Amino acid sequence: MIPLAWYLTFAAALFCLGLYAVLARQNAVAILMGIELMLNAVIVNLIAFWRYNEPENVSGQAFAIIVFAVAAAEAAVGLALIISIYRRRETVMAEEIDMMKW
Repeated sequence: MIPLAWYLTFAAALFCLGLYAVLARQNAVAILMGIELMLNAVIVNLIAFWRYNEPENVSGQAFAIIVFAVAAAEAAVGLALIISIYRRRETVMAEEIDMMKW
C-alpha cells in the first residue's frame, strides 16, 4: 500500500507546477492549463484523504466529482472566453488583453 505522504507530495508538486504555470506564463491557454493542474491536485488530495481516513463513506468521492465538474465548467467557459477574445483582438497573450481599457 502506498503511504499517504506520497500522494500528498505528488499533489503538492502538481499544485506548485500549476501555480508556476499561472504566474509565469503569458499565454491565456497556458494559464487555464495551470488552473486545471491545480484543480487536479485538489482532487488527488480529496481522494487520498478519503481513502486513508474513511473509505466506507463516499463523501470524499462526492467532493472530488464536484471539483471535477467545476474544473470542466471552468475549462469550457475559459476556452469560450479565450476564443471570443482571440476573434476580437487576434491575440491570447494575457498582457495584451485589456478589454476594460479603451
